[in-house]
Amino acid sequence: MNRESGFWRGAIDALPVQLVIVPFGVIFGAIATQAGLNLSEAMAMSILVLAGAAQIAAVQMLSDQAPVLLVIVTGLFINLRFAMYSASLEPYWRGSPLWKRALAAYLMVDQAYGLSIHRYLENKQEPQAQRIAYYFGIALPTVSFWYMGTALGALLGAAIPPQLSLEFAVPLTFIAITAPMLRGIPSVTAAVVAVTTALVCHSLPYNLGLMVAAFTGMGCGVWVENIITDGVGDE
Repeated sequence: MNRESGFWRGAIDALPVQLVIVPFGVIFGAIATQAGLNLSEAMAMSILVLAGAAQIAAVQMLSDQAPVLLVIVTGLFINLRFAMYSASLEPYWRGSPLWKRALAAYLMVDQAYGLSIHRYLENKQEPQAQRIAYYFGIALPTVSFWYMGTALGALLGAAIPPQLSLEFAVPLTFIAITAPMLRGIPSVTAAVVAVTTALVCHSLPYNLGLMVAAFTGMGCGVWVENIITDGVGDE
């Protein structure tokens, strides 16, 4: 199997992901336009930040006149998961050229990580070249579709009446993206606790309920995982 086949295998496996990515990009582009950003600004945000959850949170907070520092901190906090993703993938990419790792870091999205780590764990003897090609086969089309969705949403956003809010679609999109990635009791616990906390704390100013929910969900997930690990170790 050559590298090209690994790339196309990744692209094929990622096809279902694109069904979510394009509408998600459209939603962000439309929300950004409704918040006052023009096409260039919305596209710049998608290209430079490249993180849908952080982008939507930032746009909504800016619309609520939140302090810029708080917006930046919130975005960084939401994106901390990418540091964990990178640490998880590092053993499989160790020794690869710096430019490939740098490009992979820029293209790091939830879908590329989730599909790649699943394949890496199931095919531990696969050559590194194939692993890298598979990752890029997922990441490059996914990011391209994100750009396209953003542009389309920004162009259509001005035509959408302000009273027809698109915010209801954001949590539905997040569910569609994250649900397939929930595996095991710790991750399900983290998700349930985070969603419950977000609902309880939704009235906090500047969307701070999101940060509270994230901290609470991750804490409970780690706690449950430690309980399970300790239980296995005691057997």
